[in-house]
Amino acid sequence: MLNFVLLIAEWYRQTARNLPWRQTKNPYKIWLSEVILQQTRVEQGMPYYLKFTENFPTVIDLANAEEEIVLKNWQGLGYYSRARNLHAAAKMIRDEYHGDFPYSYKDILKLKGVGEYTAAAVASFAFDLPHAVVDGNVYRVLSRFYDIDTPIDSTEGKKLFYNLANELLLKEDPALFNQAMMEFGAMQCVPVNPDCGNCPVRPECLGYRNGTVSIRPVKAKKTKVTDRHFYYMVFHNDHQLVLKKRGPKDVWQGLYDFPLIESPSGLDEGEYDAVLGISLSQVKKQHKTKHILSHQRIFATFLYLDFLPERTFWKEDWELAEWSELERYPLPRIIERYLKDDLKALD
Repeated sequence: MLNFVLLIAEWYRQTARNLPWRQTKNPYKIWLSEVILQQTRVEQGMPYYLKFTENFPTVIDLANAEEEIVLKNWQGLGYYSRARNLHAAAKMIRDEYHGDFPYSYKDILKLKGVGEYTAAAVASFAFDLPHAVVDGNVYRVLSRFYDIDTPIDSTEGKKLFYNLANELLLKEDPALFNQAMMEFGAMQCVPVNPDCGNCPVRPECLGYRNGTVSIRPVKAKKTKVTDRHFYYMVFHNDHQLVLKKRGPKDVWQGLYDFPLIESPSGLDEGEYDAVLGISLSQVKKQHKTKHILSHQRIFATFLYLDFLPERTFWKEDWELAEWSELERYPLPRIIERYLKDDLKALD
C-alpha cells in the first residue's frame, strides 16, 4: 500500500502540469478552480479561471458583483447552478465570515454548493489539512488498482472508497497525495485506453493483472435522458428583439433566451397557429438544432419573426433588448450560437 502511494507521488513530482491554482495557497483561488473544473476539462476551464481571477480578484469582489455579471462571465461553461452557488457562497463568506475564507473542513462544507469533495480539496490544498479528495479520477484509479467491483454510485461504494482514500492519505503532505491521485487519473489512468504499458504501478495493479481495467469503475445507475422540444419565437425589428429571463427550477436559471413554448413532442408546421398562436406565413425563417445537456436533449426550433408582439401580450419576464447591447446579457450556449452562427447563416 505504501509503495503504491510513494510511486504515485513520485510520478506526480516528475510529470505534474504547471497549473496556476497549484502555485498558490489562496483558498479563494483554489476553491474557484475546483468549482470551475467540476464537469469541465482543464483546457476548457483555464480561460474561465483566468477571467474570474482577473474580473473578481478577491472573494469580496465576487460577492459584490451583480448575478448577471457573474453569469455572463460563466457563459459557455454550462452547469450554471455552479456559478449561482459560487456567487451565493461568496456572499456567505463576506457576510458571515467577514470576508475571510473559512479554514476548517467543517466550515468550508457549510458554504453553498460545496460538497465533501470540494471541501476536502480546499482544506488540503490551501490549509494542508488531512482530508482525502475523492473525485471521478480517484474512484477510477482505486477501483482499477484494487480491482473493486462495488459500484461507486452506491452508498456502500462511496463509503468504501472514501475510507480507502483516507487510509492511503499521506498525513504529512495531504496536498501532494490528493494532487497526485487526481492528476494520475486525469493524465495516466484515463477512462478509455489507459497507457498501462507505461504505468508505474502496473506490477501491483490488480485490475491489470485480472484484465478488468476496461470495466472499472462500476456504476449501478444509468443516467436517464429526457427529450424536450422548444419552439423559440424570435420577435425582432431592425434595432431590437425580445429576450426572456429564465426563471427558477429549470435549465439556465437567470439566463436569457427567447420567448418559447415547450411541446411534449415535435410540432408539424400546420400546428403552429393552434399551438403557438403564430401562422406559418408570419415565420420569415426557421432553424432547427439539437443541444445536449447531461440529463436532457433539447430539440429547438427557432422561428424568426419580423415583428414585435403587442404590449398587451407581453409577460413580465420579457425584455426588449437592443441588438447592439446583446453582449451584456448572459445567454445559454444554444442562444449564443444561434445569434452568432445560425442566424447569420440564414441571412
